[in-house]
Amino acid sequence: MLSETTRSDTVLRRFLSLHPKKIDLALDRILRLLGHLGNPHLRLPPVIHVAGTNGKGSACAFMRAMLEAQGLKVHTHTSPHLVRFHERIRIAGKLISEEALVSLLEEVEQVNAGREITFFEITAAAMFLAFARHAADVTILEVGLGGTYDATNVVLHPAMTVIQPVGLDHKEFLGDDLAGIAAEKAGIIKKGAPLVVGPQVEIAHDVILARADRLGVPVYEFGQDFVSRPEHGRMVYEDQQGLLDLPLPKLVGRHQIENAGVAIAALRHAGLGWGTDAGIERGLSTVEWPARLQRLHKGPLVETAPRGAEVWLDGGHNPHGAEAVSRAMADMEENGERPLYLICGMLANKDALGFLRTFNGLARHVVTVGIPGEEASMGAGALYDMARRAGLDSAPAEDLDDAMLQIHAWTRLDDESTPPRILICGSLYLAGKVLAENS
Repeated sequence: MLSETTRSDTVLRRFLSLHPKKIDLALDRILRLLGHLGNPHLRLPPVIHVAGTNGKGSACAFMRAMLEAQGLKVHTHTSPHLVRFHERIRIAGKLISEEALVSLLEEVEQVNAGREITFFEITAAAMFLAFARHAADVTILEVGLGGTYDATNVVLHPAMTVIQPVGLDHKEFLGDDLAGIAAEKAGIIKKGAPLVVGPQVEIAHDVILARADRLGVPVYEFGQDFVSRPEHGRMVYEDQQGLLDLPLPKLVGRHQIENAGVAIAALRHAGLGWGTDAGIERGLSTVEWPARLQRLHKGPLVETAPRGAEVWLDGGHNPHGAEAVSRAMADMEENGERPLYLICGMLANKDALGFLRTFNGLARHVVTVGIPGEEASMGAGALYDMARRAGLDSAPAEDLDDAMLQIHAWTRLDDESTPPRILICGSLYLAGKVLAENS
């Protein structure tokens, strides 16, 4: 008999065979399937729809924590997952069970009847079905890719839309034109729904605001209509409704203070009474979002690190995300000097050179690894070449254990009396492997 975990994995693997041979960015496939399922996407609790290149998952995590701290039940959809697919679907605050997931997947598979559809589209249909069948107060939907033609963009009347910082990523689907990518992200903006805009570069900002203006939606911009900043070991949030003196977020880094500010703005300006001061404060202290500058305190990988070392894990995988992480590492260095070593693994379609350049002058050494079990992984040797081109001292490793052995050797050669700070980075897929193997 198959184990419970294997049952859902088996169905999910079958979905891969339905993938269209040529991807056309359109919503026809999911709308057809949702129609056959009774249009569950039209029967959801009020929706907060979140797009962007970086920080959208963190904003979702902050909003969920703040809403649940107010006693509200929250459906949440995020992607990708780190260890198990179940992480993508939270029903009224709880991860979907194996039994419920298998039942939903088999139901949508039967209704789809073998027609071509992408993996994300058919699993999104299962998510909508789950959310429509269970009571909740709020639904948080994170966009998977882009915005206009993302499977989550079938929701017609969200209560709030959020667009986090837009940068270059998924260039094989979205291209390398920042204005065009911003236009795709702006496709989630809907007439009648307020829009919160996170920090943006000028090109993206102008594109997003132009669409919002055409649709006549109320806009709340970071840095103009609201701001969040660190101040004397606290976090300050300020908008036209007033100023909040808050604890620093549980998630580490200046970028998380900005992400928290975006989440607060979205709740306060949705007009549905979601942004209570007590809920916001408690949510900042209870938020959980793995592999976003997560400190690993125990497990086999930590035990093999040099004595006294700090081991950090982050799934950022593009230059914009690397800039945020490297700033956080620099801030840590100011507060407590430790030599920084990177263990880096990346997918072959990512801008490895741009990612690694952000650590020039900050990281002492880089050990490159392939991502176990990922065919799309960049090889350790190819990534080593990129690290050298980025001006970083580097060496390839066979796996994570070998990478730790190399860091041991480097710390001895460098004759460091201070234990190192080790950052495992470059991919959410690598982060997922680390969390699975280090549990």
